[in-house]
Amino acid sequence: MKIRASVAGGTGYTAGELLRILQQHPAVEVVSVSSTSKAGAPIHTAHPDLEGIFDQPFDDTPLLDVDVLFLCLGHGVSKSFLEKLTLPNQLKIIDLSRDFRYQNSPFQGRDFVYGLPELKRDKIIEASNIANPGCFATAIQLALLPFVSKYKPEQEVHISAITGSTGAGGTLSPTTHFTWRNNNISSYKVFTHQHLGEIEDSFRLLKGVPEMHFVPMRGDFTRGIFANVYMKSSLTETEAINLYQDFYNHEPFVQVSQRDVSLKTVVNTNRCFLQVRVIEGRLYIASAIDNLVKGASGQAVQNMNLIFGLDETLGLQLKPTML
Repeated sequence: MKIRASVAGGTGYTAGELLRILQQHPAVEVVSVSSTSKAGAPIHTAHPDLEGIFDQPFDDTPLLDVDVLFLCLGHGVSKSFLEKLTLPNQLKIIDLSRDFRYQNSPFQGRDFVYGLPELKRDKIIEASNIANPGCFATAIQLALLPFVSKYKPEQEVHISAITGSTGAGGTLSPTTHFTWRNNNISSYKVFTHQHLGEIEDSFRLLKGVPEMHFVPMRGDFTRGIFANVYMKSSLTETEAINLYQDFYNHEPFVQVSQRDVSLKTVVNTNRCFLQVRVIEGRLYIASAIDNLVKGASGQAVQNMNLIFGLDETLGLQLKPTML
């Protein structure tokens, strides 16, 4: 028997990416894709590349007589959306918004587990409800986890990270139009980005929460996140590399590389590539992920695999767009 999946909020970038991954997943059958804005229209009208694969229409409400419900709704929408539904007890929920990432109390009796497998794998395996991490939060946490897991961070951490236009979602705004993005770059939400709180929240049970100064940037490319993370450190480069290689030795989607990393290595994959160096007394980590895959839909499928006792790499051995 295949896992029966339902996707709510089916017209956006994360939903499209999720459908592309699930359609080739050997253990999953997508039985419902819902959208309030395009109900009744064929799914491929929102995702043209899926014509001939998902030709059925969008449902107006999600089918709940399934094994897992993926929420690909806008931030601030998932909670109110679920409040209107009668949820079967056996239904698993994976939310790709930020609505439940800070949840300290059950929602309708459901506890949501923060879904970063490299940090919370044991809890995810036992969970029924997952709050999928944010894209910047994923790239930055994977850059910092080995250090923060072993050492109390006494130095400020500085982060500059750039994301592609898909990180802003599919709704047009002045800064997402081609004429603005093309041949352009800008910073936004300097030192105030919402993913900082998410990172701090998940680090609280480790050696401590570092003081982080984060400058996010918008790039003139479609997808991917490249983060530069650095802080003062007494580690030698050999010690730092060994720390990171040992920490991620058994992680299927994190690669600590000895060479310079780049976005093309990870775009269209569920992988994170890290480069670790020590330069003039500063620990420097470069972190690269695809914001739509490891930063969103791929990580959601990785979490689904863990919940249902599958190999967590199933359906996620994707080819990078190197050329």
